[in-house]
Amino acid sequence: MKEQLQKSQSGAIGEPMDRVDGRLKVTGAAKYSAEYQLPNMAHAVLVGSTITKGSIKSIDTRQAERAPGVLAVITHLNSPKVPGFAERDHPAEPATAGQPLRVFHDNKVLFNDQPIAAVVADTLERARYAASLVKAQYDQDKHQTNLEANLGQGYLPVQAKKNPKSPLADYQRGEVDAYKNGAAKLEAEYVIPSEMHNPMELQSIIAHWEAPDKLTVYDKTQAVIGTQKAFAKDWGIPEANVKVIATFVGGAFGNGLHTWPHETAAIIAAKKVGRPVKLVLTREQMFTMVGYRPYTWQKIGMSATPDGKLTAITHESVGQTSSYEQFTESTLQQTRMMYTSPNVTTRYRIASLDVSTPIWMRGPGEATGAFALESAIDEMAHAVNLDPLEFRLRNHTDTDPDNGKPWSTKYLKECFQMGAERIGWSNRKQQPGSVKNGDWLVGYGMGVGTFGAHRGSAKMKAILTKKGTVVLQSATTDIGPGTGTAMVQIAATTLGLSPDKITFQLGNSTFPTAPSQGGSSTVNTVGAAVQDACIALQNKLHQLASATPNGGVFSAAKPSDIVIQEGHLSLANDKLAKAAYSDLLRQNNEAEVEVTIESKPGGDRDKYSMYSYSVHFVQVHVHSLTGEVRVKKVISCADAGTIVNQKTAGNQMMGGAVGGIGMALTEGAVMDDRFGRYVTKDLADYHVPVHADAPNMEFAFVNKPDPHVNALGTKGIGEIAIIGMAPAIANAVFNATGKRIRELPITPDKLI
Repeated sequence: MKEQLQKSQSGAIGEPMDRVDGRLKVTGAAKYSAEYQLPNMAHAVLVGSTITKGSIKSIDTRQAERAPGVLAVITHLNSPKVPGFAERDHPAEPATAGQPLRVFHDNKVLFNDQPIAAVVADTLERARYAASLVKAQYDQDKHQTNLEANLGQGYLPVQAKKNPKSPLADYQRGEVDAYKNGAAKLEAEYVIPSEMHNPMELQSIIAHWEAPDKLTVYDKTQAVIGTQKAFAKDWGIPEANVKVIATFVGGAFGNGLHTWPHETAAIIAAKKVGRPVKLVLTREQMFTMVGYRPYTWQKIGMSATPDGKLTAITHESVGQTSSYEQFTESTLQQTRMMYTSPNVTTRYRIASLDVSTPIWMRGPGEATGAFALESAIDEMAHAVNLDPLEFRLRNHTDTDPDNGKPWSTKYLKECFQMGAERIGWSNRKQQPGSVKNGDWLVGYGMGVGTFGAHRGSAKMKAILTKKGTVVLQSATTDIGPGTGTAMVQIAATTLGLSPDKITFQLGNSTFPTAPSQGGSSTVNTVGAAVQDACIALQNKLHQLASATPNGGVFSAAKPSDIVIQEGHLSLANDKLAKAAYSDLLRQNNEAEVEVTIESKPGGDRDKYSMYSYSVHFVQVHVHSLTGEVRVKKVISCADAGTIVNQKTAGNQMMGGAVGGIGMALTEGAVMDDRFGRYVTKDLADYHVPVHADAPNMEFAFVNKPDPHVNALGTKGIGEIAIIGMAPAIANAVFNATGKRIRELPITPDKLI
């Protein structure tokens, strides 16, 4: 056992190594954004509007201001002005139309529970009490919050109007709407309600003006550099004067990819009272102030030949956005590239409603689009009396039909085979309702997911200390996937060094630049930078060792043969060759050996189409009388390139599977459109999956490198872990019951 444990902690890429920050997290030593203690810190509580659209006629703050411990009550009437509010574009996010909500900027109310005041007091309890004393009167306008009632108001996003080649623009391959002339055809509508971001850690921030032009924030964010740029622009100060710290992030599935009103409110409050201010949202405010997966309506028209060859797909989508920003996502991308259909038409629209701005949520766009596409694929397979797996195999693509490029790698068929064997797909019956287990109907389903294998640019610093340890620094974050662990493994493998000798420091804007954590691109981007930095460190050590008095043996060796040991360097094939750190540092006139590099993607992206793939197989039981659905078994298989850590990769797949169960069976925000206010506003009414909802889950990886994404061969896992899971469950429910549910979540009332 001891031998196995030592092997698992060897640090080699592919080994199931424990998380390097695991002990810190389970012992409570890890500090999250709300847990920092600053001298003289005050607390802020937000007051939300009680109407959905209109303007504030008057706001009475007198009682709140007289309450014990209150330092300030901030509204649009007395708020310090934010200079950057006058500018439209926002560097933390892709170019879009509109701009983030300008909190306390004017008396306009754009959605229900919009922050209209912030109460700052010396304790949280006093701030909460005083906030209850703020009273507002409004001039109320008629609001629109129901997407399905406003589908006709859907419009082409501004980006697509400006650029006909935008992924959001209307797309055509072959004949327009050719499914209408198909031999076998279907036409169906699919609906996904809003899904809310509900990680355990509430959104929080501590804002501290260290000087009139110097700001430090401890923030729950997925993008410390993006947040730094946004706040620097908002306040008209140099980026170097804004420090963002997000060392630990307690779960974020896209909600940390935006700078939200509460963050600016805390910064305003700190400016107003002249002391650090902490602001933590309530669970109810998480439903209205930090984005959500947008309510989306989709329609698919599909046709196929009698022997199961797709002839046409038309996929249309309308998603909701706010009245002040045009939020968009890639709902239709999988339809363009997954299957061999010669005729494909896609149309993407958004509809502006009186709601807060949506945001990306795990599997952004693709998870939504895959529910419709993969459900329709299952429906078409049934219509032509083909097994759904066989139907997909007959329409498998060997090159990208969207752009004609070859795949960088594609091992989807291997995923099919691994998953089908493990789930017992041969037990599935083509006729729905054929398999029973007592009062339970048994069904099998599958769903395919894909997401782009993206790689960006990142900088990395690598330091060899005089103790013989290596420290890596990057401004990336870790929102849960085990980023620090993967980076330590990559460094350990590259340097041939034990992982306990390597430290990966992250989540600080003073570290070398890295992109936000999202889009399954962190290992592809930051991992590649770690590898490049370690190689650069080896090169520098080789150069320095070669210059020592006994350096001839080093100069004849390769830099990659350098071995870092206690107090000295040696060579992998010659342990007797030694160069003392003290000599190297003295020559270099430094206390440490340090390199900083920038790692960039190569030109292969122009030559290949790069994607990760997943296939989710599920077995469900549906109670014949009550309609209760239980997911009994999940097998998720992934083609995600090189798997750096089998253990954390499995964690990612498990988290995605549970998220997909929530998407399929339990999650859905319910709004009372009379008032534009959510009825589901806590975890008692909005149901996320719990342990009892999580079945036996198994995960399998093809684990073949993709050499075109980066030298590591990684492709990304985080997004594909959820994409395709919801339709797999819906398809299994159909196989069990014969009832096709096209509106999520699949609740018992829809099955009885």
